[in-house]
Amino acid sequence: MSAPQEFLKELNDESVVTRKMLERVPEDKYDWRPHEKSMSMMQLAGHIAELPSWISMAFTTDELDFQASAYVPPALNNNQDLLGLFEKSFAEAKEKLESNSNADLSPAWLLKNGEQVLMSLTKGGLIRHALSQTIHHRAQLGVYLRLLDIPIPGTYGPSADDPSF
Repeated sequence: MSAPQEFLKELNDESVVTRKMLERVPEDKYDWRPHEKSMSMMQLAGHIAELPSWISMAFTTDELDFQASAYVPPALNNNQDLLGLFEKSFAEAKEKLESNSNADLSPAWLLKNGEQVLMSLTKGGLIRHALSQTIHHRAQLGVYLRLLDIPIPGTYGPSADDPSF
């Protein structure tokens, strides 16, 4: 199996749980945050929903420079928008992984803020980073939901709320 196919399998597997978590985000708690330094529920959920787009970005760019192109978060007004963003990001990532090869993962990719290089990776490294970030932030979202007493789906096995996983 090629590396893009392995990434695709992981993306597909992780998308099932990610979708379940995003479906549980309560619309009336979009502005809620567990701490003043934390992202709001919607900022975190929106970030998770768009992270698959970093996989597409790996194949279509050589860098992201925050200074050259200011980040504008997508407008998300409800869970339909949130899930729509996730499904669009997921579909685009899936298409890129299906149509690229191992050789496409080797070129360098940079994350910059002007002249400051924040990360220097291969394109394959960026894909790994995007998948890891999805898992990391999804776990964060699980804590947010737990603190609000919202049932957590099983992830890699049962949860206290989903014992039949």
